[in-house]
Amino acid sequence: MKHVQRPETVSLSRTVEQIVAGKATTDGAGVKLTRVLTQPLQRRLDPFLMLDAFGSDNPGDYIAGFPDHPHRGFETVTYMIAGRMRHRDSAGHEGLLENGGVQWMTAGRGVIHSEIPEQEAGVMEGFQLWLNLPSRDKMSEPWYRDFSAVELPRFVTGSGVEVTVIAGESHGVAGAVARTATAPLYLDLHLPAGTSFSQHLPAGNNAFVYVYRGEIDIAGSRVPPQRMAILTDDADADGVTITAEAPARVLLVAGRPLDEPIVQYGPFVMNSEQEIYQALNDFRDRRLA
Repeated sequence: MKHVQRPETVSLSRTVEQIVAGKATTDGAGVKLTRVLTQPLQRRLDPFLMLDAFGSDNPGDYIAGFPDHPHRGFETVTYMIAGRMRHRDSAGHEGLLENGGVQWMTAGRGVIHSEIPEQEAGVMEGFQLWLNLPSRDKMSEPWYRDFSAVELPRFVTGSGVEVTVIAGESHGVAGAVARTATAPLYLDLHLPAGTSFSQHLPAGNNAFVYVYRGEIDIAGSRVPPQRMAILTDDADADGVTITAEAPARVLLVAGRPLDEPIVQYGPFVMNSEQEIYQALNDFRDRRLA
């Protein structure tokens, strides 16, 4: 779904504070992935709790998927760029996530769901981002929506950068999802060789870039492939400018920090240990969904 865009200018770009390689791990029933945003970075990148990148053409790396598992207290955003994943949950939702599609799920007070690949061969590639909920919304009703690739707002800049706006607003184009408390921005950028892209970022909002193809430059810092660049929050910077000498594809993610306590135990993210104990008890006693 292409939209007319309004160009943005950035007078001073944020710089790169840290480059993160991520950690190879497995999750679900043995799915191999790279955990890019890990638990020690949750305070620094508040309101974001986790970013997983998964990609393989070996079915053994992904075929078992993620059988039934619980969540409470946050949102999951799954973005597929190759492959098909079937979602089912205890709130009665079901959907098929395909190439270029997004699944946005608000766990709220609790949901049990599964994510199982619906293919036996070929490439499976995508990302899952965890977005925290403010304390007032942690026990809200679960919510779920699938967005197919054609439903996601897109535009092309004058220099040829292709932009998919999953959340937030970019160059006057509103994304598929908006959230008042955390104001998330989630962009997928495809930069042709020799191009740059500028995005306004509000002061105080945390931001990072993940490079999944090629490499980029941000304010003189080179960011190689399969790396996350945490951006500084310079007082004078009004956004970020990303430049690519060769073709590159990146995710640009930013949001307003909640500045609330973060207490995580596996698939539960609450504000206190007492709330975690309650989540565990509710799951054990089948009161989660």
